[in-house]
Amino acid sequence: MNFRSCAGAALLAMAALSGTAAAADAYPSRPISLVVPFPAGSGTDAVGRIFAAELSEILGQQVVVENKPGANATIAGNFVARAKPDGYTLFVTTNTSHSAAPWLMKKVPYDPVKDFTPIARGGNLPFILVVNPQRPYKSVQELIDYARQHPGKVTYASGNSTGIVAGATLARRSGTELLHIPYKGTPQALTDVVSGQVDAMFTDLASGLPFVQSGQLRALAVSTAERSGIVPDLPSMREAGVADFDLNSWNGYFGPAGLPPDVVTKLNQAINQIVAKPAVRQRLATLGFDAFSGTPQDFAGFVDQQLELWGKLIRDAGIQPQ
Repeated sequence: MNFRSCAGAALLAMAALSGTAAAADAYPSRPISLVVPFPAGSGTDAVGRIFAAELSEILGQQVVVENKPGANATIAGNFVARAKPDGYTLFVTTNTSHSAAPWLMKKVPYDPVKDFTPIARGGNLPFILVVNPQRPYKSVQELIDYARQHPGKVTYASGNSTGIVAGATLARRSGTELLHIPYKGTPQALTDVVSGQVDAMFTDLASGLPFVQSGQLRALAVSTAERSGIVPDLPSMREAGVADFDLNSWNGYFGPAGLPPDVVTKLNQAINQIVAKPAVRQRLATLGFDAFSGTPQDFAGFVDQQLELWGKLIRDAGIQPQ
């Protein structure tokens, strides 16, 4: 046996291990891409940019937002799922890619559980039902009554899965016939509701609230079972007369499957640090975003539960996969 060769091999192995540990300790050593599955101007984009700026400060490397909209967030989801699991491609997404798309589409190019590493919750994006202010209905009940009197004449836009499911749920629970007008993203959908080309839509607060505050849209209710602390004057859909209506959009951070545990821990700690900052929480609240987080394990369990829940919501709304 050549002991000198064995010793040399051992030294090389130790050096390699040392180099790996040093590389892990040094993460991140270059810019990070934060993929957003919706267009610029959407609620997730606005919130993601705030988190990106905060992450850049905490991690000491630039976090660059990269928008990849389309196909119910599955274009972005597939991109991240196929990325190298080194912590330099991250995903800020919602229930669209991980809870709803697998039920809304006949084929999704990734497994929402197996192909991703959960990092942390970011919070919730409450949704509101808004209408063009020139329309005659000033409440949810008036909208329902009008839709019953004019079947198939009331249109609703959607820019994401929550908008799709909320609109179909409203139609099913109220016994009305509403005409769905799908859009690739929320900004264009809102533009057409404001201009009067479409009558109504469910939109996240971050995107819709500025239009409500300027008088360009009229808000009728929040989509959750209880009122939102961000817009406490708006009734919930249940209060407005639609039974068993409770829809919310969650926000969270993932990496590709196989992300190193130390990288997950570092990113999770950074996100928890961000949502603990009162100034950041207040800034996010002005966008209609309820910021909070937790452990990767909690988030993983939540993702599993939400996948099952949204399957039921979509089936109950009578939506067939496309």
